[in-house]
Amino acid sequence: MRYRKRFLALVFLFFGLACVAFAEDYHLQYFLGKTSSKVSGLSNKERTELLNRMEEVMEQAQGIHKNLTKAFQTGEMDIRYQEGKFWMSKLEEDRGSIEIGMQQLKLLREKSANLVASIKLYKSLKDLSSNLNAYNNMPSFSAFVGDLAPEMELWADPIFYKLYLLPLAYSKDTQTKPLPKEKAPIPKVKKP
Repeated sequence: MRYRKRFLALVFLFFGLACVAFAEDYHLQYFLGKTSSKVSGLSNKERTELLNRMEEVMEQAQGIHKNLTKAFQTGEMDIRYQEGKFWMSKLEEDRGSIEIGMQQLKLLREKSANLVASIKLYKSLKDLSSNLNAYNNMPSFSAFVGDLAPEMELWADPIFYKLYLLPLAYSKDTQTKPLPKEKAPIPKVKKP
């Protein structure tokens, strides 16, 4: 009898874990599949999951930024002054992009149809991915950046742009009413 109870407990545990393992997973491959399937938009759940993934990517970029800044300030990397000054300015730009991106994510969580916040988030993602790709091309920085540079580029351009920003812009475009055409004023002719 005791073995049957253990066996049933293991069977329930197995099926419980199987249900969790086969749950819908919203990672990079899922959203890339959505972009290639020509889906016009996302459901509300998918939108919130996309924003969650964007937040995770921004947090990873924030961690890389902290590690690179620390490496510069402690002198772990042997870089000349002018070159170091250039890269520190890039890191300052990244800090600003990360802050703006996190603020826009917070705004999009409150109101997902905010077009301006979506555009600002997209711009900050593009700026970050560009700088991360530049860091990744430097042998001394590539160990810090790793695979986040190409991953962030994929999150920004095909995924966020096609699945979130474009459908939102199209919906805003259809919501606005066309402006009435103004009639050209009739020229007044004065009699001599």
